[in-house]
Amino acid sequence: MTITAEPAVTAEPAVTAEPAVIAEPAVAAAPAGAHDAVPAAAPDIRRQELAAFLRSRRERVTPEQVGLVRGARRRTPGLRREEVAHLAAVGVTWYTWLEQGRAIRVSAQVLDAVARALLMDPTERAHLFVLAGVIDQRPDYDCPLLSPTALRLMHTIAPYPATLQNARYDVLAHNRPFAQVFGELTALPPRERNCLWLLTTSAHWRETFLDRDEMLRDLIAKFRVGMAEHVAEPAWKERLDGLLAQSAEFRELWGRHEVATMSPHVKRYLHPEVGLLSLEHRNLWMAPQPQAHRLVAYVPADEETERALGRLAELSGDSGTGPAELSRA
Repeated sequence: MTITAEPAVTAEPAVTAEPAVIAEPAVAAAPAGAHDAVPAAAPDIRRQELAAFLRSRRERVTPEQVGLVRGARRRTPGLRREEVAHLAAVGVTWYTWLEQGRAIRVSAQVLDAVARALLMDPTERAHLFVLAGVIDQRPDYDCPLLSPTALRLMHTIAPYPATLQNARYDVLAHNRPFAQVFGELTALPPRERNCLWLLTTSAHWRETFLDRDEMLRDLIAKFRVGMAEHVAEPAWKERLDGLLAQSAEFRELWGRHEVATMSPHVKRYLHPEVGLLSLEHRNLWMAPQPQAHRLVAYVPADEETERALGRLAELSGDSGTGPAELSRA
């Protein structure tokens, strides 16, 4: 497609067929004097941010990058609006309204097409969906949590146990001290390498976690908070449905609708070889909310636990700094 000149916009033509887009109903006028006391509504601010973000992404993409021919008379930096609309297979008028910050609604599929047309990277794509107030239904990207740097950091924490987890409490990787204290997870099916699943179903965790009942209730309350951000995402729904189907105890606790926030806390574990361990759970965030990818370190809360972890490392004849024990969920 070759476009030689950007046509002037004189009037907005009627939208004929845009099945993924539904115009918002008109909002009734505010009472007299209301605008003097109330700041601009958050949705208006978000739409303006979305419009500015789209314009900035469009202006940085050259025609050559997307297989278009640059016309001799082109004055527009980057792509034109109608070129983005063509590449995304959406209406020109609709895309123009989107860049103008108008109150229109858009589906995840259309946003996905726009993100692809503008060659957005994963961070930009995520930002686009947040600004549009739309849940991204696309499967997760490769998790940056499992980078070589993150894995090295996890192993340097030895002889303290440590894991790399996502927001659903899937254990994506763990170091050897974690396996020595809590049990090896790599032999389990991927769907079972999850802290909620193990607290609910594992006889070993039930016996050795002295605060197990409190931990399960707290973790379910935190999972509910995370679920609110991802309620329509298939991976979250699959995890919740599996827990509800597997455990009557989970169903009862889930029905309480309790919520809780992340905070450091000390839990007690009874290890068959070294006895009582008091470990403080510390989170190092590797990605911002709502992804909540994190490194979880289990740090001794007292000197007795410090010595016990040292003895456990000696008994195993291992420093705990070997290759990663990956457990993708």
